[in-house]
Amino acid sequence: MDKSVIQFERLLNIMDDLREKCPWDKKQTLESLRHLTIEETYELSDAIIENDLDELKGEIGDLLLHMVFYAKIASEKKAFTISDVLEFLCEKLIRRHPHIYGDIQALSEEEVKSNWEKIKLEEKGELKKKKSVLEGLPKSMPSLVKAIRIQDKVKGIGFDWDNKDQVWDKVKEELNEFKEEIDACNQENMEQEFGDLMFSLVNYARFVGINPEDALEKTNKKFINRFTIMEESINREGKDLRNMNLQEMDVYWEKAKRT
Repeated sequence: MDKSVIQFERLLNIMDDLREKCPWDKKQTLESLRHLTIEETYELSDAIIENDLDELKGEIGDLLLHMVFYAKIASEKKAFTISDVLEFLCEKLIRRHPHIYGDIQALSEEEVKSNWEKIKLEEKGELKKKKSVLEGLPKSMPSLVKAIRIQDKVKGIGFDWDNKDQVWDKVKEELNEFKEEIDACNQENMEQEFGDLMFSLVNYARFVGINPEDALEKTNKKFINRFTIMEESINREGKDLRNMNLQEMDVYWEKAKRT
């Protein structure tokens, strides 16, 4: 038997033991695990951004445990089992890859994604008699990630700009409208126009092959690293950051940027 199959069965057996014998595991519910799963997902994301493959291995395991945990609780409720989950997933992957398991041709990544969204839409319509391309977007999904997924989904059915120059013109248009509302001191409209500007920037990033979430997170980490270096330099010289003005801090900031 394949080693991965043996280890997965071992995990399922351990989950059974924990659910039966461990006081903490016995108390957990779908709801109590939810925030822990979100935390684990962010830890997985950190490992990917840091390109730490050893850490990634552990974080994948933590998330896999959560998936098995949810399935175990569901089986106790007589809702479904882990086998049902795996069967559903396999059937979905086969159904959404007709260019592999059927007679549909898809020679490019864009054709594959377009087929995926169309098939997904057909599935949702069949199950719920509701045929919105944007159906299924989680309400609690972070707004930046949601903007990316919205644009991916509508692109899948052909609702998209022809080229990046058109999108850049839209970015400039939204920036001008945002500036107009700033000048008018209209706080409510400023917020709306700023949202439009961000949405158009996300769209442009897609056209030039940049993931906005990844780009912003890398900038966050870069700022944190530089600010920490600046603090350490100031502390080594016996100075107090809180007693320095912006011009003084900027000297150390520029040094940190060169580090």
